[in-house]
Amino acid sequence: MWTNKTLVIASGNRGKLKELSNLFGDFAIEVVSQAELGVASPEETGLSFIENALLKARHASAVTHLPSLADDSGLVIPALDGAPGLYSARYAGVNASDQDNVSLLLERMKYLSGDNRLGCYICALALIRNASDPDPLVVVGRWPGKITRAPRGDSGFGYDPVFLPDNLDQTAAEIDPQVKNQLSHRGQAVAELRSLLR
Repeated sequence: MWTNKTLVIASGNRGKLKELSNLFGDFAIEVVSQAELGVASPEETGLSFIENALLKARHASAVTHLPSLADDSGLVIPALDGAPGLYSARYAGVNASDQDNVSLLLERMKYLSGDNRLGCYICALALIRNASDPDPLVVVGRWPGKITRAPRGDSGFGYDPVFLPDNLDQTAAEIDPQVKNQLSHRGQAVAELRSLLR
């Protein structure tokens, strides 16, 4: 049962913080980022999005003694053996910008066509009541699409300018942010989590 009025978002990514805050906007809880509470991000040593989400949530909760929500997400391209995958945020290096990562991805996919350009955004969310919570809430959202040959749009973050969702003619960086929040991997995961919380 959810009783706490403060929830720590275990992320320093401003794009994620904005999306998660908006998605939890109608809950009677205060959403704060771990950065506001002086919590540094732990090393992500998990072998899956779920493992990393749990690792980050437990770390933030251990430091703050508050419930924590962590997101681990990325873009998976089967033709690239799952890359960028767990390393989506640092695909082009530890301090790489979104533009650096997108440029490297397009370079590595320049000779690929058809189904070899298919990809899927994946988001694992882990919500824990305390650092040793034996029964965390874990959900996964998936958003299939394909990779364009050039960036389009200036909304969103990460690989959004080159991610064309299935059944849409606009990239994730071109669609309205509210529409994205409903359709995206993160939106799907949050919707499932919200239903479990209610």
